[in-house]
Amino acid sequence: MIPHSATLAVNEKINARRAAGLPVLHLGFGEAGLPVHPDVAAALAGAVTENSYGPVAGTPRAREAAAGYLSRRGTPTDPSQIVLAPGSKPLLYALLAALPGDVVLPAPSWVSYAAQAQLTGKRVIGVPIPPEAGGVPDPDLLEPALAKARADGASPRILVLTLPDNPTGTQASAGLVERVCDIADRHDLTIISDEIYRDLTFTAHVSPATYLPGRTVVTGGLSKNMALGGWRVGFARIPDPALREDVIGIASEVWSSLAAPMQAAAAHVLDEPAEVNAHIAASRRLHESVVTAAHRIFVEAGALCRPPTAGFYLYPDLEPLRPGLNVTTGVELTDRLLDEHGIGVLAGEHFGDAPEALRFRVATSLLYGRTAEQRWEALRSDDPVTLPWIADSLAGLGSALARLG
Repeated sequence: MIPHSATLAVNEKINARRAAGLPVLHLGFGEAGLPVHPDVAAALAGAVTENSYGPVAGTPRAREAAAGYLSRRGTPTDPSQIVLAPGSKPLLYALLAALPGDVVLPAPSWVSYAAQAQLTGKRVIGVPIPPEAGGVPDPDLLEPALAKARADGASPRILVLTLPDNPTGTQASAGLVERVCDIADRHDLTIISDEIYRDLTFTAHVSPATYLPGRTVVTGGLSKNMALGGWRVGFARIPDPALREDVIGIASEVWSSLAAPMQAAAAHVLDEPAEVNAHIAASRRLHESVVTAAHRIFVEAGALCRPPTAGFYLYPDLEPLRPGLNVTTGVELTDRLLDEHGIGVLAGEHFGDAPEALRFRVATSLLYGRTAEQRWEALRSDDPVTLPWIADSLAGLGSALARLG
């Protein structure tokens, strides 16, 4: 049996708990939690009559916009290198299916990478992340892991990176990325760089395409920077023409093309008019304010946790509190948080972490409000953590952590 995606499963479990009238603080799902910008909604509405099948790779207009978006961020891109899809997730799967060899992942990393690799019949080689940040394997551990994998009969040929990272909410430094790229180049690894959160960095973003432009596939989309997860808009920069053709071939048999109205909306966003850039900048400030406040609460409770430098995630470690917790695994801990304290988070085991580790992912992006009005107010606030609904949620998190031991 193919298991349900852990992130989607926890979201459905929490929603069922809410539907039953039980209290819950939803920190388990990485939805950006913000309203649709009206200009973007108008771009979609203006294309609603476009009901013909389009080119599998995307319309020339949308591919040109995606190429411009990446080029303005220091990754020179030609429209002929772009493929659009209903979300970046199918593109990641198509890339894993098209590329030869087994998959090297940072541990922990987003839940779907390993699942997709297994669906394509590939082995997964997990390499722990460095202390500074997630999203990349520790360069000091990467080469020994590659040697061991080959000795065990694996063929590591693909390296998946997440920049910025999910689940840790951190952005790897240029030095870390460059060291990893050097190793990838020497070992003939194709890099897939998932940069879906790149517009939500609080520090400088660096892509492996800076160092290895011909060996790096970059994927992105609109689900995080514009909070359009339900619209399912993704794109990839694929520099190898043969690989791009293989991905297009897979796409032609699986999803045909990104819906034509969505391509029009994507082109509008990726052209980056002033109102779109302002909306993203406001969302970045909101994410940083709330996730930083949540980080402070975890640290004050005694948890170990990397400071957030991007997006809306934290990856706290409650190992210092283990003596008073009466749990042996991360899943037991997260079950207890939900069942006894109404706090919904996702255990690190689902991200490839050790089952016994008391680490879990926290997503703060659903704290911005239950209504569109509250979310707009949060987005426009100079101090969103003082808004009653956000302040109450953060206070509830602090109280739950205080009672946990």
